[in-house]
Amino acid sequence: MFRTSLTRAVRPAVLGRASGIAAQVQRRQAHAISNPTLANIEKRWEGMPPQEQAELWMALRDRMKANWAELTLQEKKAAYYIAFGAHGPRALPPPGEGWKVAAYTAIGVGVSFAFFVAIRMFAGPAPGTMNKEYQEATNEYLKAQNSEPISGLSSEGYVGKGMVQSAPKKN
Repeated sequence: MFRTSLTRAVRPAVLGRASGIAAQVQRRQAHAISNPTLANIEKRWEGMPPQEQAELWMALRDRMKANWAELTLQEKKAAYYIAFGAHGPRALPPPGEGWKVAAYTAIGVGVSFAFFVAIRMFAGPAPGTMNKEYQEATNEYLKAQNSEPISGLSSEGYVGKGMVQSAPKKN
C-alpha cells in the first residue's frame, strides 16, 4: 500500500517535468525547405552526392518533427520518395536484365550438357553387375538368405521386380 501511494505522489512531479521538456521540443519549428531544393527530387536523388542527400534528409526529418499540417506539398512528396521511392535496393531493374539472366542460364545449361556428353563419350563400359542376369541372380541369393522377410523379396506374396533394373546383357 505504502509503495503505491508513494508512486502516485511522485508521478505528477516527474510527468510535469517531462511534459515541460516535451512542450519545449514541440515548440521548436524548422524553417520550410525551399522549393528549388525539392523540385524533381525523384530524378535528382540518385545523382546527388551522399553528403547532400544526408543534409536534405536531416532537414526533412527535422521538419517532420513539427506539425505535419505545416509541411508543404513538395516536402511531403520528397519525404515519401526518400523513404519509400524506387532508388537504392528498391530501384527498378535495368532494361533487358531478364533477357541477360535467361541467356546466362541457357549458356550454363548448355555447358553442363556438353560436359555430360563428353564424360559419357569417354566413359568405360557399364560394370558387370548392371545387367538383368546378374540382378536376377541377386534376387535368388536374397530369397535364399531370407532377406527382408516382412515386406521385401522374401515375404509371402511379393510381386515386385526386386533388384532387377537393367536391360539384359549384350553379347
